[in-house]
Amino acid sequence: MNWDLVEHAKRLMTNFGAAWVMWLLLALSVVSVAIMLERVWFYYSLRDDIATLSRELGSQLRRGDLAEARQSMERSPSAEAAVVVAGIIDADRGPKSAEEAMAGAAALQRMKLERRLAFLGTLGNNAPFIGLFGTVIGIVQAFDELGKAAKTTTQNANSLAPQAVMSSIAEALVATAIGLLVAIPAVAAYNAFQRVVKAKLANTDALSHVLLAYLNAPAHARAESGSGGGGDRRNTKRDREGGNREPRGTEQSKVTPGDGSGSSEDEAN
Repeated sequence: MNWDLVEHAKRLMTNFGAAWVMWLLLALSVVSVAIMLERVWFYYSLRDDIATLSRELGSQLRRGDLAEARQSMERSPSAEAAVVVAGIIDADRGPKSAEEAMAGAAALQRMKLERRLAFLGTLGNNAPFIGLFGTVIGIVQAFDELGKAAKTTTQNANSLAPQAVMSSIAEALVATAIGLLVAIPAVAAYNAFQRVVKAKLANTDALSHVLLAYLNAPAHARAESGSGGGGDRRNTKRDREGGNREPRGTEQSKVTPGDGSGSSEDEAN
C-alpha cells in the first residue's frame, strides 16, 4: 500500500510538473507588490513634521490653551497627533484617564500601521520553500525520465534521455530562482515598514509624554501658565499702592491747630 501511495504521488508530480508552482509564486509576487505600494501610499499620507508639532504642542500647553492644542493636533494627518487628541479629550478627567485614552488610541493606530505586513513577512519566509517544492518536483521528473530511459534499449531513447533529464533539472532550478526573487523584496519591504512603524510609535510616545507632563504638573503651576503671570503683576501693583496709603483711623484722629484753639477759648469763656 505504501508503494502504491508513492507511485500515485510520483505520477501526480510528474504529470503536473513544476509549472503550477511558478504560477503560484507569480501570483503571490503580484499581491506582495500591491501591498507594498498601498503601504507606501498610506505611510506617505501620514507624514508630518513631528519636531515642529511637538514644539507647538508644548508652547500651547504652557499657555494652558487646551482648545488650541486640540485644534492643532486635529489639523495634523499624522498618527501621532491622533493619539494626543484622544488624551486631550479626556484631560479634564485627570492624567490617569488621559494616559489610558492615549494607550488605547496608540493600540488602534498600531493596528492600522501594521495592517497587511504579516503577509509580507510570511511570504518572505516561505517563498523560498515554495520554490524548493518546485525544485523537488523537477528532480522527481528528472529521475523518472532517467528511469524510463534505462528500461528502453533503443539508441534513440538513450540519446533523448539526457535531454529530458536536463530539461527537468532546469525547470527545478527556475522554480528555486523565482522563489528567491519573490522572497527577497518581500523581506526587504517588511523590514523597512517595521522601522517606519517603530519610528511612528516612538514619536507617539514622545508627544504623549508632552501632554502628560502638563497634566501631571501641580494645579497652581497650570493656573500660572494659563494666566501668563498677569495676576502676579496685578497683585504686586496693588501691594505697592496699599503700602503708600495711610489707615483711615489715623486720618480721622488728626486734629487741625485752628479747631483745637477755638474749642479751648469756648471752654474758657
